[in-house]
Amino acid sequence: MPRPKLCRRVEFNADITYFKPRGVPMSILDEVQLSIEEVEALRLKNIKDLDQNECAKKMKTSQSTFQRILSSAYKKIAEALINGKAIKIINK
Repeated sequence: MPRPKLCRRVEFNADITYFKPRGVPMSILDEVQLSIEEVEALRLKNIKDLDQNECAKKMKTSQSTFQRILSSAYKKIAEALINGKAIKIINK
């Protein structure tokens, strides 16, 4: 049985939660789901320009867990951009 997921601190509230390729109908689009934690990791690392230790402290998680969250976000965004998929931000 896996460990229960810990509550991580997120200071970001997404007003816009869906991005899609221009000119492609929704009916034929696949989507990639980004968690709010992944968006927060991207925000702290790329927008706030903090190092990973600072980001991990702000999210109340370990540096290695922060790295896994960030890597997952980068992979999902790359998949969406390269394969023409929509990105949906979910609050889980």
